[in-house]
Amino acid sequence: MLDAYLALEDGRVIEARGRAPGRTRGELVFTTAYTGYEESLTDPSYEEQVLTFSYPLIGNYGVRNERFESERVHPRAAIAREFTDEIVEWFDHEDVPAIDHIDTRELVTSIREEGAMNCGIAVGPDVTPADAKAELDECINMSEHVDIGKRVTTVEHTTYGDMDAETDVALIDCGAKMSIVDSLTHKGAAVHVLPYDTTSEVLTDLDPDLLFISNGPGDPANFKAAQTLVEEYTGEIPIAGICLGQQVVARALGGTTEKMNFGHRGVNQPVRDLDSGKVVMTTQNHGYTVGDPGEILNVCQINVNDGTAEGLLNRDLDVVTRQYHPEAHPGPHDSFGFFDEVLEMTEPDADSKTATSSDHAVVVDN
Repeated sequence: MLDAYLALEDGRVIEARGRAPGRTRGELVFTTAYTGYEESLTDPSYEEQVLTFSYPLIGNYGVRNERFESERVHPRAAIAREFTDEIVEWFDHEDVPAIDHIDTRELVTSIREEGAMNCGIAVGPDVTPADAKAELDECINMSEHVDIGKRVTTVEHTTYGDMDAETDVALIDCGAKMSIVDSLTHKGAAVHVLPYDTTSEVLTDLDPDLLFISNGPGDPANFKAAQTLVEEYTGEIPIAGICLGQQVVARALGGTTEKMNFGHRGVNQPVRDLDSGKVVMTTQNHGYTVGDPGEILNVCQINVNDGTAEGLLNRDLDVVTRQYHPEAHPGPHDSFGFFDEVLEMTEPDADSKTATSSDHAVVVDN
């Protein structure tokens, strides 16, 4: 029998059932997704966080490697009302502490009211509340993880897709989900996945048709190399970004970013396109957002719930970004059309096209 304690930044210590042993710490966040737990747990954007599932039963359809977004589990620990034995075996294999038999409804409400908070977790046969508090005392804020990109990026240049493809995409891996790579290769592109600290000299030698900044964890201010690439190549080649990628692009082109209270994490976030009026349901996982887009980029999509920027655009410079995850693993497929729009910017007659949000959407009367 494993004891388990969760120490919160607000001073509370919560007793739980220990499922997978270990001691760790991180930023406590939650997701509202009720399926796709394999994709969520292997999403590099959860690095240095403790993931709480709001859906009560996690693991009910097993664990399959083909659903993974990366090679490992990224949250420092996992919390649910109840985990199945099969998913607990996975946590054991990954050395990821896990706890359940906890009132996740109350925990999620606390995060919504107080914001994402630091926490410490201790799980084992003889752990005490003091052990969890000790972990909490060592926890640092997300903005202080200045080298977080190093822990989630590719080690070396890796190419996916047809090497003879007409379109070469340079994907800067700040913590990319494999579904982004798959979405681009399925459209016929060759995708060159490059480390997060790739230099302009490497990009010049590669001579890609498109620069794509991926999703990733933490504060976008800590991804300065990717920001430099955007600064240097804007106007030279088309540029796209997803999630953290949108934030990096915004910062590079004169915008600002800010930390959200508890972020957007789930598969049911409504996004309105300002040009067409259409609303799509989207998959999201981010704790930072674009505050001021600056004078170069225009906000083309917004979150229906809170008005935050979900899409940025400059047609003249061939720059387009999304705060949500158009590849939608897990989640609804409303926004798959984004990858068509991005690749259209690389075509010879791209000037005659528009990078609007023509995603396959349903018009919602608000």
